[in-house]
Amino acid sequence: MKAVVYKGPFTVAVEDVEKPTIQHPNDVIVRVTSTAICGSDLHMYEGRTAAEPGIVFGHENMGVIEDLGQGVTTLKEGDRVVMPFNVACGFCMNCVEGYTGFCITVNPGFAGGAYGYVAMGPWKGGQAEYIRVPYADFNCLKLPQGNEHETDFILLADIFPTGYHGCELAQVRPGESVAVYGAGPVGLMAAYSALLRGARKVFVVDRVPERLQKAEEIGAVPINFAEGDPVEQIEEQTEGIGTDKGVDAVGYQATAQGTDNEEPATVLNSLVRTVRPTGALGVPGLYVPSDPGGPDEQAKQGMLLVAIGRLFEKGLRMGTGQCNVKRYNRFLRDMIIDGRAKPSFVVSHELPLDQASSAYDKFDKRIEGFTKVVLHP
Repeated sequence: MKAVVYKGPFTVAVEDVEKPTIQHPNDVIVRVTSTAICGSDLHMYEGRTAAEPGIVFGHENMGVIEDLGQGVTTLKEGDRVVMPFNVACGFCMNCVEGYTGFCITVNPGFAGGAYGYVAMGPWKGGQAEYIRVPYADFNCLKLPQGNEHETDFILLADIFPTGYHGCELAQVRPGESVAVYGAGPVGLMAAYSALLRGARKVFVVDRVPERLQKAEEIGAVPINFAEGDPVEQIEEQTEGIGTDKGVDAVGYQATAQGTDNEEPATVLNSLVRTVRPTGALGVPGLYVPSDPGGPDEQAKQGMLLVAIGRLFEKGLRMGTGQCNVKRYNRFLRDMIIDGRAKPSFVVSHELPLDQASSAYDKFDKRIEGFTKVVLHP
């Protein structure tokens, strides 16, 4: 079968690899109909991780079940399904408590597993014609038959639940004001989710005009940090008080204002300044234990200079960690079906799988409007 294979920094190729087979009675084989490129895939693509050549990328996947093991009870051949990027067992301590992003079964020695991602277990990615899904009764979310809402449903694998998770971590409530730093796909999903949750005003901070335009189109207030300190811009529109809540949808690749230099803690520190006393921060943005490409020795070891004193002084609360997709994907699916949510507004390109190499290059360089790419094998 054809699959997107990592060859080395800034290089992927569509190659022939072995088609997956049933290895356990709880497995299913899914024929992939849509698979998305995620911003976190770029961390591997750029050589910022310990990823070895040969990895099949792709943790945002959906398709139709083609084969299933004898132990699968709630699914059948032909079912249309979408899989959380979290590979989870469903029965360990963390899964039972709803923390499926931190399953302790699927990736021994590490809390959490994912398809096609370095250090996240042996699970091959789905930027391919087929994917093996373990613990399938637990990991597959059924979808209506056909191809309706294809580009909405694929976003249930990661970014829609992750954006919603950012708001959940910050405990966004109706009538509140929210600052979202980052207008990439996850940031736009966080802003969209805040509005779905009833926020009265949502500020979205970025410097890419196309992204800020998308934010404005969904009813958020765009803040271009290239035009001045974003904290001051938000304070001017909140009578100097700041926002009730904040979401970091950028992570460790944040850049300093006025430069292209990475400054990993800059968004966290801006949020500490932005959010009013006793407010809360949600941090779905990715921070890693080590970053070979970090700007200094501390950052390379995953240690940042964060204004913890100011955080304490203001009585701020902060929630972090990757999204437990299964906690949200079912009701977000139903909102899509009922016409209450249409997250596909973030999708900029739909391309055949054989154009993956070019898509990665353009997405990484943020050119030609590449923001969220869906590949169709």
